[in-house]
Amino acid sequence: MSQLKYLVEKEFKQISRNAIIPKMIVLYPVLVLLIFPWAINFEVKNIKIHVVDNAKSAYSQRLINKIDASAYFILTDISSGYNAAIGDIERDKSDIILEIPVSFDTDMVKERHANVMISANAVNSTQGLLGNNYLTQIINDFSQELRTELFPAATLSNAPHIDVVTDFRYNKRLDYKSFMLPAFIVLMITLICGILPSLNIVIEKETGTIQQINATPVSKFNFILAKLIPYWIIGLIILTLSFFLTWIIYGLLPSGSFVTLYISAVIFLLGITGLGIIISNYSETLQQSMFLVMFFILIIILLSGMFTPISAMPGWAQVIAHANPLTYFIEIMRLVYLKGSSLSDLLRPLMWLAGFSVLFNTWAVLSYKKRG
Repeated sequence: MSQLKYLVEKEFKQISRNAIIPKMIVLYPVLVLLIFPWAINFEVKNIKIHVVDNAKSAYSQRLINKIDASAYFILTDISSGYNAAIGDIERDKSDIILEIPVSFDTDMVKERHANVMISANAVNSTQGLLGNNYLTQIINDFSQELRTELFPAATLSNAPHIDVVTDFRYNKRLDYKSFMLPAFIVLMITLICGILPSLNIVIEKETGTIQQINATPVSKFNFILAKLIPYWIIGLIILTLSFFLTWIIYGLLPSGSFVTLYISAVIFLLGITGLGIIISNYSETLQQSMFLVMFFILIIILLSGMFTPISAMPGWAQVIAHANPLTYFIEIMRLVYLKGSSLSDLLRPLMWLAGFSVLFNTWAVLSYKKRG
């Protein structure tokens, strides 16, 4: 036990003497939580729209005003020529075109039906699809307003009707940041506690200090444990600091228990630091270690359901996602933060995390070779 104590003390001294790591522990969570929730946002807003108003009428102007008042669109221009609008799309000045025909008012009053054309730039398919859907909804709302004004008797004759009352559970404001902040906390822990242990051992290999330890009677288990303990503590410090910053900056507190979050984090930290040690055991140089770390970190981040739902991935990607510890910790963080889930609700992802922790740490100890 005293042997382990001195080894852990050595690791903390090395970390404290490093010019970057102590600063990173504090500054990295601050920068990530200040920048990422605003910059990495998949909500589609500020869609630039060019309206081709051939009607130039009272109704067409009302429709244009309704679109301009929307939070989703920025009205870039109103013209009477489709070619000018297409030119704006080609020059990236507009994302979507709405063309209103000359007979718009006449068709609405006499025919009770009018056609408009939407042309969306689908280079960014998500923006093109959502922009078309948003604009279609606005036009449908406007159409309903006109029907009520022009044909009130016809509107009443359509009774009975169904009113849909929507209740958004767990994220009532539909704030995307509330969904992403728990995942960003997991991302920080993964990057720092997954990368640094790997680089730490490889640097010791290159400098030769690890050979001195290998010549001592220190067991492989004690050596690996001494390497991991400091990063478990660092991970918990980052987690605590992230909880505080998320509350101070965004007013977001978990609906569930902090105890549940800390227990889950400890199990996840056991696994992700073990993965870093495994990578270092198979790397002889810093370049090899950095390449392997970035390769695996990139895969587990992108295939974790952090940015896109796992159910939307192809079958082979879903298999990888379900064999990914990050998937389960992100799931736990979101469920506790937004739904208030308890430990009993999280048994399945917790069991998966525990399995990964046992696997990675056993592998780390067995794959480490003492060389005198």
